This record gives sequence, C-alpha cells and structure tokens, in this order.
Amino acid sequence: MAQIDPNKESQLLRDEFLSSLEPHLSEIAAACRFCFDEDRSPASLKDLLFLVHRLAGSAAVFNYHEISMALKKIEAVLLGFKARYEAAPEEADVSFFEQAKPRLKVLFDELRAAADRKKLVLSDALQQVSNEPSLKETRASKLVYLVEDDPIQARELATQVGYFGYTVSVFNLIDQLRTAVNEKLPAVILMDMAFPEDEEGGARIVHELRASLGKVFEVVPVIFISASDDIHTRLMAVRAGGQAYFTKPVDVGSLIDALDQLTVHEKQAPYRVLIVEDSITQAGLYSSMLKHYAVETQIISDPLKVMKAIVEFNPDLILLDMYMPECNGNELAQVIRQNETYVSIPIVFLSAETDKDKQLEAMSAGGDDFLSKPIKATHLIKAVTSRVERYRKLRALMMNDSLTGLLNHTSIKVRLTQELNRSRRQENGVLSYVMLDIDHFKNINDSYGHATGDRVLKSLARFLQQRLRRSDVIGRYGGEEFAIILPDTPLEQAYALMQELNHGFSKVHHIAGKQEFSVTFSAGVAGYPNFMEASELSDAADMALYQAKNSGRNRVMTG
Repeated sequence: MAQIDPNKESQLLRDEFLSSLEPHLSEIAAACRFCFDEDRSPASLKDLLFLVHRLAGSAAVFNYHEISMALKKIEAVLLGFKARYEAAPEEADVSFFEQAKPRLKVLFDELRAAADRKKLVLSDALQQVSNEPSLKETRASKLVYLVEDDPIQARELATQVGYFGYTVSVFNLIDQLRTAVNEKLPAVILMDMAFPEDEEGGARIVHELRASLGKVFEVVPVIFISASDDIHTRLMAVRAGGQAYFTKPVDVGSLIDALDQLTVHEKQAPYRVLIVEDSITQAGLYSSMLKHYAVETQIISDPLKVMKAIVEFNPDLILLDMYMPECNGNELAQVIRQNETYVSIPIVFLSAETDKDKQLEAMSAGGDDFLSKPIKATHLIKAVTSRVERYRKLRALMMNDSLTGLLNHTSIKVRLTQELNRSRRQENGVLSYVMLDIDHFKNINDSYGHATGDRVLKSLARFLQQRLRRSDVIGRYGGEEFAIILPDTPLEQAYALMQELNHGFSKVHHIAGKQEFSVTFSAGVAGYPNFMEASELSDAADMALYQAKNSGRNRVMTG
C-alpha cells in the first residue's frame, strides 16, 4: 500500500480549508447582522460565537494566523456582549448594540485585510456588515489624539511626537474629541489634566467618555499630562484609568517609551526547527506535526549539508536522527558544537534507539534532549517549545544591548554578513550599510550627566526603530555609535533616507531638569555591490562617517 506524503496531505487539507473560508465568513457576517436586528436574541449571539470560535481554531491549525487572530478579536468582543446579556438582559437595548458597532467594524475591516492577503474574494455579505464606511484599525497606524487647550504647547508636543513616526491630531474642545473617537479609534489619547474652567477636567472627561462609549473606548489607553506633580492629581489620573502620567515640560524620550509600550505589539516570529533525518517520509511526518502548531520547519536528508542549512535557515532548534548514512547523529552534534556561534542552539535527538547507554552517549556529544520514536505530536511540540523558549530568552540576553534593546556589536556584525550573503544570492541584489555617531556626546554627559546621556541614546534608538522599516536591522555598535543595515536599498536611496532622519532627529527636544537641548548625529553610508565583502562595507561606512565628523558634523556622507 502506497504511503501518503505527510507534506502533500497537509497541503491538501490547507487548500480545502482555504476554499471553504469565503462561505464561512459570509455565514458569520450574516449572523452578525442578525444580532443587530430587532429580532436578536441570546440564542443568535450564541450561534454567532460558535461560528467564530470554530473558524478561528481551524485557521490557526492550518497556519493562517492573521485570519485566526482577527477572528479571535471578534470573538473577544462578542464574549463581552454575551456577558452583558446574561448579567442584565434588560440593559442590552438598541443603544448598547449601537455602541458595539464601531469596534466590530474595525475588526471586520482587519479580517477582510487578512483574508485579502491570502488572495480571497469575499462576498458582498461580508462587505455589508456595515453600510457605513469601515473604520481603519488605527491602533496599528500610530494615531494619537492630543487634548490640550494651550495651542502653543499642543503644537510643540504634537510636532515632537510626530518626529517618532506617530500621527497626532490635536483637540482643544471635548466635543471635537468625542466626535473623533466615534469616527476613528486612536492608538492612544494624550489628555491634559487641567483646563481653565476645571483643574481636574481631564480626568472627568475620560470618565464621561468611558461611560458614554463603553467597551468601544476601553481598548484605548490614556496618558495624562499635567503641570502638577502632587499625589492628589496623580490619583485622579489613576482612577480615571490613566496608564501613564507626565509632568510638563514633557520629556519626549520618556513619552515615546510609554507610547511604544502601549502601541507596539511585536508579533513573535514563528519557531524554526531544522529536521535532520535521512528518511523523507519520517521527516515529513514530524514537519507536519510541528506545522500544525505554527512551527516553521526545514528538512535536511543529507547530514553533510547541515552547516549550510543552519546558516541559511537560522533555526531555533535542531531535531536530529541518531543513525544516518555518511555520519551518525553523535558525530554531527559534535561538529555543530565545535562552532562557537552554535554552542547554545538546542539539539534534540529523535531516534528509535532504546539503549539508555547510547542515549546518554548522544547527550554527552552535545544533545539537550532525547526523544524516542514513535512520538505523539503533543509530546514533540512540548519538547520543542520548552527548549526554543529558553533558547530565545538566552539568545536575546546575548544578542541585545541592555540599554537600548538594539542588537549589540557582535550581533550586528553577524547580521551584516547574513544580509550581504542574501543580497549576493539575489539577482541585482543591493544593500546599504550605515555607521552613525551622536555629535559631541561627551559634552552631553559632562553637561547634563550620564543618566541624561543614556536617555539620549534610548531616544535615538526609538527614533530609528519608529522611522525605519521592520526589515531594516539596527544595532548599537558601541558607546554613542550605531549601525544600520538597509536590505534591498540602493546607496542613493539610503543616503536620502539618512538625510531625512538626520534632519528629523535634530528637531527632537531633550529634557535635563529644567533645561532643554537638542542633539545631532553624523553618518556614513556605503553600499553593496560597490563593496563586496562585509569588512569592506563596514570600513567604507566608517571612513564616510569619519569624513562627516571632520567636515563639521551633523551631516551624512557616502563611501
């Protein structure tokens, strides 16, 4: 009897799910509209919850995680409605459901976007969840509402926050804010505490918005700003649900830290497992098991090709067979461990070997765990995830700078080599590399203290993270020096980008006690294929930086 290739079987199931997704989404949309009709009932809401929950689970199993997450958000909102129904059915009137509509519009818009990325054409039923224009998921777009009655202070703070990639809308009238929140949810509200007619007006306004908008407003964090630093005012802010509090003049670097924490939700990269197994059928089975839990895998059937695969795939864990042609698992584990770069990567043996002595021998050769074949999917995923989680935490401590959270000196050099190799493999591949240095940084430390100097370093790190692409790589090279890798970016484009960032950062205001000051940086840019090796690229960028410093600082030059 012919064996079924697990990979093909898994793909067939995924294709079947994808083809059935559009009618399922249409069914959910129809059920959702029914819940807002006059004939709605707790039973209709229960049916809708079942449909959403079932489809979210199926999407996760088949690795369509964007779709699954969008559905889970809809499910979370509906669960809130269900709780309200059960607690007080008489209060679940028309106005309550009207309040629910804006948030559901946002979530269905997000669901449509996730489905569109999978090249799905959704039916008119889903498009008609609302006959009004759909709201955009503004929390992802960095939209900030600033409520400040002083137009000069409002303009200055909005400009400063805007340098870090946020879009700021300013309101000096509460009715304007209420209208704006109803139309589009911001990522954060920056609320002044005191107004001419009411010293605690900001807190009262937030209380009113929470009461009138209900759960729609609950998803929006509020940061209070105030000229007062007394405990009474701070308590008012806390009781109004404020998640942060800043006194005037506002330290923009600290404010951006708070905004980042409230708005930046980095998606965790999928776990990556390299399967080294000479049996393609068995390797395919393990790969299928792991993929059901959203783990990315790569199969190597020739153990002699493992080092190249490690470099290119960059796995979080290696799943290694004991007995293979050319070399055995023990030998391969020792070869991997001889490379200092891969000393800490988890190696898990997976073998039918039952001899305990041989299992211990494999562990002493560099293995972290030994699993016996056959193995259940749940056992395999638990063994993999526990090892990968510890490895990622350890790797983060080893790879990242403790002050800025950026890659450290060693890590940025390794990434430069990796990205350069990737560019070489691409037809007409390009890459730019930037060395950046804060001007007169010693004077900052001497004038304002090292704590202020650290805040400036963190501010520049946040500024770069907000203004650059997710695919760009940023590192703290040492001291006040930073390095940036810009994949798929020609030299001319990188130069123009750094000119823009140089100008923008020079406008950022920094606070030291009651003093306010600004900072500039100099940068050198070099590009591949002008320079073919990582060392040549780094030296060229460094030389361009040196020329920028010697030419008067606060400028960008190319190598």
